[in-house]
Amino acid sequence: MSKLAKALTAAAGNAGGESLYVEDVFSTYLYEGNGATGQSIVNGIDLSGEGGLVWGKSRDSNSSHSLYDTERGVQKPLILNTAAEQNDSSGGSTKGLYQFNSDGFTIGDDWGAAINLNGDSTVAWTFRKAEKFFDVVTWTGNGATERTFSHNLNASPNCVIIKRLDSSSDWWVWHSYGGYTLLNSTAASGTAGVYSSGNSTTFSIWEDFGADANINGATYVAYLFASDAGGFGDDGSESIIKCGSYTGNGVSGKEIDVGFEPQWVLQKASDTGNPWTIIDVMRGANGQAARSLMPNSGAAEQTVGQYNPAAIQVTATGFKLMTDDEGGGNGNGNTYIYIAIRRPMKTPESGTEVFDIDLSTTNLQNGTELPATPFATDMVFSSWRDSNYSTYNISRLTDGKVLYTHTTGAESSSSFFNFGYDQDVISCTGNFDSTSSPRVNYAFKRATGFFDVVAYTGDGVAGSTQSHNLKVVPELMIVKRRSGNGGWIVYSENYGGEFYFRINTDAAATASSTIWNDTDPTSSVFTLGAGVNTNSSGSTYIAYLFATLAGVSKVGSYTGNGTSLTVDCGFSNGARFVLIKRTNSAGMWMVFDTARGIVAGNDPVLYLNSTAAEFSGADLIDPNSSGFTVNWAFSDLDSANPNASGSTYIFLAIA
Repeated sequence: MSKLAKALTAAAGNAGGESLYVEDVFSTYLYEGNGATGQSIVNGIDLSGEGGLVWGKSRDSNSSHSLYDTERGVQKPLILNTAAEQNDSSGGSTKGLYQFNSDGFTIGDDWGAAINLNGDSTVAWTFRKAEKFFDVVTWTGNGATERTFSHNLNASPNCVIIKRLDSSSDWWVWHSYGGYTLLNSTAASGTAGVYSSGNSTTFSIWEDFGADANINGATYVAYLFASDAGGFGDDGSESIIKCGSYTGNGVSGKEIDVGFEPQWVLQKASDTGNPWTIIDVMRGANGQAARSLMPNSGAAEQTVGQYNPAAIQVTATGFKLMTDDEGGGNGNGNTYIYIAIRRPMKTPESGTEVFDIDLSTTNLQNGTELPATPFATDMVFSSWRDSNYSTYNISRLTDGKVLYTHTTGAESSSSFFNFGYDQDVISCTGNFDSTSSPRVNYAFKRATGFFDVVAYTGDGVAGSTQSHNLKVVPELMIVKRRSGNGGWIVYSENYGGEFYFRINTDAAATASSTIWNDTDPTSSVFTLGAGVNTNSSGSTYIAYLFATLAGVSKVGSYTGNGTSLTVDCGFSNGARFVLIKRTNSAGMWMVFDTARGIVAGNDPVLYLNSTAAEFSGADLIDPNSSGFTVNWAFSDLDSANPNASGSTYIFLAIA
């Protein structure tokens, strides 16, 4: 958040002048258990200062869902998939989750809770206490028929989960759209319950119908969730959580609008005996191989089966049901309840927050990894440098399937890369390549104002739109058909919706109404024609959207002068990455970066539209603190020259 935005927020009355974002209060964190003491999970959530809940589960093993919260204290897991009373491992100083930190939590050996099983891939969902999002309340029962408690949501609770601590008892759930049900059961909703009413400051429970919520002397915890209450973002107006419901129609492709793109969805058919399911984007929620865990079961993560989580694909405004059956979340006439939490929303302040360059020579065989990045990566371009190999592209939303930038071919039929193995690591899931040639990897993170990714299915209708979450007008867009042949289609703000380029060729701008329908994008949608390259009915596509963000990225253009030309991007330490394309005639898609060398001398360049090895026989680009400097280097090869006199160029630079 900029200093000006913070000052304006403070003037509007926000406490401390600081805005809150979903990244401040919620995290999905992937890690590998080591069975040992002292593994710190650094997810950026202040649990020691603000309080909250950690919900952990091994993805590989049939083992417990374990919940720890700051109101009950460390080393006291609740096992979600059973009715068991609270465990207490406080007699051992390093058992289970034994420390809440200002940036996450610390775990030790696994007494009573499987959140650190040696070698197991594990997920931890962290919910920080925050107004208009989440709160934790504990009490000791007094036997009264009805009882009222204060809470700090500053909004009415729309979902309340209650658990008795000192004795075996079910996990009661009240949902504003689904009545009462049990989180540790597949049972449909019923009329018996424990929740009476709530408002922005209090909630009430009752002791009725045999429900266990206020027995004299018994101890309890309640987890409270707000819904669509605002309170987040630069101006405090945006919501990050939605408790809602929908009715299935039995037709694949039904879309659920929650008002934002979710990163986490808890779902249950309230009128039938189906399991609860949790999907999240970190583990995969792409409609093809989404991975589900079931709160009512200790079962390992599922990708197939009766309750196939591949039925859910996140969209820019909610999620889409990719099945037509009850178990997949879309039974005709069935009622479903859900909690959805928004994807990350902060605007980055530096390029290192959202872009990383790594050099590697590791062969890509099953189990090997791309170099770790400083953030959870959403998309990668990777190029071989010294051989006649291609540049490949993978993304989180397409489950690591491979596309090649020099061809029109469809994506690989199976996933070669797994984005859901560890927080900052992408692992190879098959024998992708056995060579150990040097490669350069460009890793991108989705972020407001900088870069967004949209996976969509075409409808063949000219003028149809696709929503995005860039939050500003895209200046550069790249679209590739995934399910069949299609060029790498590029929109440039400098040429508008009447023209397009193709990354897989060196061609100049081409006019066509079938690509963008002669329409420029907006800060919320981009428009498609009816052509096969961007909008064939039933075909799947991936879209990458870029914009200029001060101090982070620059999308722009320049006219060559045939000697030396400095391109001012508004940076202070120069560009780490530069993509350049000549536009008035044939021109290669040239890629430069500081890891391979942007120096005052010959610079290695790669071409996205070619399988040729990198070329380093000329001084094509020089460093400059404000951006970069391009030079004229060839007299007879202007298509691979970034500064031919009178030629026009478009570029993307990242600080």
